[in-house]
Amino acid sequence: MMDIHQIIAKLPHRYPFLLVDRVLELNKGISIKGLKNVTINEPFFTGHFPHRPVMPGVLMLEALAQVSALLAFDAMGQEVDPTVVVYFVGIDNARFKRPVEPGDQLILNSKLERSKAGIYKFSCTANVGDELAAQADLMCTMRKV
Repeated sequence: MMDIHQIIAKLPHRYPFLLVDRVLELNKGISIKGLKNVTINEPFFTGHFPHRPVMPGVLMLEALAQVSALLAFDAMGQEVDPTVVVYFVGIDNARFKRPVEPGDQLILNSKLERSKAGIYKFSCTANVGDELAAQADLMCTMRKV
């Protein structure tokens, strides 16, 4: 497990863009399970949508990318380095299966499929309870800035 303090030590993201509240399970170099508590106080809900607040799909993908980065950083034993940025290099097979609303707990699952030549590929799902909310295959790389 990782609490918010440990997450902040590993990810460079900060409010309002830090989208992982807790790590529930971590199998070093293999998989990770994280948690995002979705609250009505999220800044994106004021405009998406005022009459029916729904978490944007791109932010679900970002949350999955952040939990995937935690998996990669942990596998390498790396802490926050202000000279390193993690970039998306690909998003494949993205699907959104149910809306995510205030009050939901988004369970973020990522499995490291491969790491080759500095490119990491993850198979990811986001669930609310037993229901699949989103899924995608993400590819990321780390670069010095």
